[in-house]
Amino acid sequence: MTTAPSPLGTASLDLGYSFCPNDTFIFYALQAGRVPSPLPVREVLEDVQTLNDWAVAGRLPMTKISYRAYFDVMDRYVALRAGGALGRGVGPLVVAREHLGDLNGRTVASPGALTTAELLLRLAYPEVRLTHMRYDEVMPAVARGEVDAGLIIHESRFTYPQHGLVRLLDLGAWWEGQTGLPLPLGAILVRRDLPLDIQRGLNAAVRASLEYAHAHPQEPMGYIRQHALEMSDDVMRAHIDLYVNDFSLDVGAEGERAVRELHRRAVAVGAAPASDLPLFVPV
Repeated sequence: MTTAPSPLGTASLDLGYSFCPNDTFIFYALQAGRVPSPLPVREVLEDVQTLNDWAVAGRLPMTKISYRAYFDVMDRYVALRAGGALGRGVGPLVVAREHLGDLNGRTVASPGALTTAELLLRLAYPEVRLTHMRYDEVMPAVARGEVDAGLIIHESRFTYPQHGLVRLLDLGAWWEGQTGLPLPLGAILVRRDLPLDIQRGLNAAVRASLEYAHAHPQEPMGYIRQHALEMSDDVMRAHIDLYVNDFSLDVGAEGERAVRELHRRAVAVGAAPASDLPLFVPV
């Protein structure tokens, strides 16, 4: 792919996303130059909490982020309609070594203060005590008895029984029962100061990248496996099947309602600032 001058003064656009199979599946074709893009992108892979922190610092012009973290940076970023993670049956779980009673007052390991998972836990159990660690350190800490329970995300949803843990709560099911809406987990953001045609072009490029992956499902597998740590192929495929869905192609009207409701509830409990800015890039 030929490089063109970037409105940010560089030849390419840094795109941050996680090592998780749903992200590497979606962005494989875009980072490999298999689909048209208004700017070539350069991959920057990190864990979700690091990406959240970087967005607060304004480090990347385009990035994956937890919806909870998005609410803190809406003055600087706007969400694309494509590439995000929303859905039903996709929620974070609370796990422990044994079944516990009320989680209020218990110490729970969380993958990050700006994750949607932690916001949901705070909404469900306002008096829970939280301690933070990287998402892949949560289950080992629970298994060692260092915390009462753990808040798990990503592929941990499929592997917690291997650590001898039991499920206490499905926060996605809790959210759906409360609202009847799909759960917003993660969004793809671009800087609001990018020209609107570039924002729209990047949205189209992300959608085209996902469509390419669906049309050539075997081609991205080497790239996905390269970043999937020690995840088995079965878990890797289950992860993609769960988190990549119609909402990943376009958030849609129902997805927009879900994001607005999550934002409303976050504002109501003082977890996020109010904002009247548009949530998504207009198309």
